[in-house]
Amino acid sequence: MENWIDKIKSVVDLQELEKVRIAIFGKKGELAKAFANMKNVDPKEKPKIAKELNQLKQRLTKAFEEKKAELEELALQKRLESEAIDVSLYSPRSESGALHPVMQTMDKIIDYFTALNFSVETGPLVEDEFHNFEALNLPDYHPARDMQDTFYFKDGGLLRTHTSPVQIRTMMNQKPPIRMISPGAVFRRDFDLTHTPQFHQVEGLMVDEEGKVSFANLKWILEDFLQTMFGDVDVRFRPSFFPFTEPSAEVDISCIFCGGKGCRVCSHTGWLEVLGCGMVDPNVFKAVGYENVSGYAFGLGVERFAMLMHQIPDLRSLFEGDLRLLEQFQ
Repeated sequence: MENWIDKIKSVVDLQELEKVRIAIFGKKGELAKAFANMKNVDPKEKPKIAKELNQLKQRLTKAFEEKKAELEELALQKRLESEAIDVSLYSPRSESGALHPVMQTMDKIIDYFTALNFSVETGPLVEDEFHNFEALNLPDYHPARDMQDTFYFKDGGLLRTHTSPVQIRTMMNQKPPIRMISPGAVFRRDFDLTHTPQFHQVEGLMVDEEGKVSFANLKWILEDFLQTMFGDVDVRFRPSFFPFTEPSAEVDISCIFCGGKGCRVCSHTGWLEVLGCGMVDPNVFKAVGYENVSGYAFGLGVERFAMLMHQIPDLRSLFEGDLRLLEQFQ
């Protein structure tokens, strides 16, 4: 029996140790045979032999566990040594990273407006109904609230549905003149080929003394901005409705895919809608305590611009993390 312990101690790897375990502790192992032979032992000797067998079993178990721990530690050390990486070693395969196409697009938009002395303002992602709706001429009963599928919290808070609340907060904290943009993430309960629950907007605002800001100013800056972003495109303004601007317009560019001739992307109209704009509604100025001022505002979806600039057909491709797409923007 003592040679069993020696056999355990002489094992050099876990596979061999498992074979020894089966040979000693298995159902047909040496210990099982020894206990089975108890039926042939003189009844007077059984207690003594049983005690000795149990003591031997404990010694064997202890020896086995110690050897197993020792071999597992050795195996771990060998594995760590084989997988060791010299982090100081230069790798010629190193590749530079790149900004995500949405962030690239947002940076390009911000660069354009900051060059014209627009400040960049930010605000909280979690808003209240006053800043997100009411101050923007969207009271409880206003049907336009239904257009913005909002994520609400139990305490009455909500995830902002646009970056316009930043404009409200800025006007409440500053006096005119104001020239600002508010880039950032916004949230709506929508998900399909052209919508996601989280997306990014850049909204702009200019406010000054009454008569100093006109729709002509807005038209000029947006035409120049869109031609900077998309090249030599035609720009048109169509009358529209937004609760926080009056008059309001939607802005189109000639289709960058077909040159305005008409294709599947532009639904054969030759035009692509890219943003909304208008003169700030007097009710918005009233909500923030402004008097005798005029101003314009505009807003655009950054993902929409990124898709058009890089000709990406499915909005969801921007968020799936597919390296085959993202590596194109290095």
